[in-house]
Amino acid sequence: MKIAILADPLDNQSAGVHTYTKGLVHALIQQDQQHEYILIREKIDPALSSKVRQIAIPNNRFLMLFAALRMFVIIPILLRRLRVDLVIEPAHFGPFNLPRRIRRVNIIHDLTPLLFPLYHPLHSRLLQRFFLGRILKKASLIAAVSNHTAKDIVRFFPHIVDKIITVYPGRDPFFKPDLDQTVLKKHQLNTPYFLTVGTIEPRKNLLLLLRAYQTFREQSTTSVSLVIAGGKGWKYQAFYTALDRHPFKTDIILTGYVEKQLLPSLYTHALAMIYPSLYEGFGLPVLEAMACGTKAICSNRSSLPEVGGAAALYFDPENKQQLVRHMHSIISDQAALHQSKSFSLQQAARFNWSSSARTLLQAIDKLIIKIQD
Repeated sequence: MKIAILADPLDNQSAGVHTYTKGLVHALIQQDQQHEYILIREKIDPALSSKVRQIAIPNNRFLMLFAALRMFVIIPILLRRLRVDLVIEPAHFGPFNLPRRIRRVNIIHDLTPLLFPLYHPLHSRLLQRFFLGRILKKASLIAAVSNHTAKDIVRFFPHIVDKIITVYPGRDPFFKPDLDQTVLKKHQLNTPYFLTVGTIEPRKNLLLLLRAYQTFREQSTTSVSLVIAGGKGWKYQAFYTALDRHPFKTDIILTGYVEKQLLPSLYTHALAMIYPSLYEGFGLPVLEAMACGTKAICSNRSSLPEVGGAAALYFDPENKQQLVRHMHSIISDQAALHQSKSFSLQQAARFNWSSSARTLLQAIDKLIIKIQD
C-alpha cells in the first residue's frame, strides 16, 4: 500500500506537533517494511532515510492565497497523481478534495480552540469550528494523542466514536539526564530553580505559577529561582503585567525559546518541573522532564495524569496552596527527591515510538481488511 504523510510540521513547527510528526515518521520507516511511504512537505531533508520518498512543495504562509491554493488544490492533485491509497495528516487539518478511494487518517492533538476559545486567536477558533467536523466525518481513522483527547473528540463529535484510537507520543531518546552546565552559564542560573517549559499563553496558567512562587518565597528561607522557558504565544499581556509587579521579579528568569540541545541539561538541573496547565492534549514537557530524571509537579487535569502516572505530584490548577505545598515538599525532603529520579525515568520509559507506530499500523491493517471485505 502507498501511504502519503502530510509532513509540513517537520518544516514549519518546532513544538509538540513537530515532535510528534518526527517521532512517528521515523518509527514507521524503521518498523514497516510492507508499505511504501511518501512525505509531502515544504522542503527535502537529505538526512532522512532513503527508504522514504520526499516531495517538496514550497509554501508561503504570508501569502494566504497561495497557502490556500497549496492546501486545497496543489496537494490534492499531487496525491491523486501519485495514486496513494492512504493519507496521514499529523496536524489536524486536511487532507482536502480527495476521491473516496483514498483513505484518510487524522491525528488530533487537542481541541483547545473549541474547549477554550477565549485563549486562542480568532483564526484558530474559526478553523476548528468550520472545518474540523467535516474533516473528521470524512476520516477513515482518527488517532488521538491521549485517552483524554479521545474523550474530548467523542464529546464534540459522538458520531465518529468507532473511528477513534489512541496513539501516544513516544519518548525522544535525546532527552536523558545531562549534567552539562552550558545552559546554566548562558542564563546565569546560580541558584536552585523550579522550571516550567512552554509557550507563554493563558492556557499554560502561568499567572497561578507566579502567585504560588510569591507565596513560596515569602514562606521559605531558601533562595530558589523560577525559570520560565518558552517564547511568546498569544494573549500574554496579563502575564507580563503580573511579572512586572512581582516582588521577586529579579529571581524569575525568562529564557525565551530554548534550543533543543540545551533542554536536557535545563531539565536535569531543575529541582522540579512545574506544569500548571489548565488543559493539555498530551503534555510533552512533562515527559521530557521525567526522561531527564526530573520530578514533575503537574496539574491534575486533562491528559497530564496519563503522562505523569504515579511518578508525578499533582495539584488542582486553580488551587495555589496545593502547588505551594508541593514546592515546599521538594525543598524539605531532598532524599525523597533523589529517590524519585528512578520513578521518573521508569514512567518516561513507558512511552516509546516503536509501540506507538505498532498501534497505528495495526489499526491501518484492520482498516485495510475492512475495506477488502
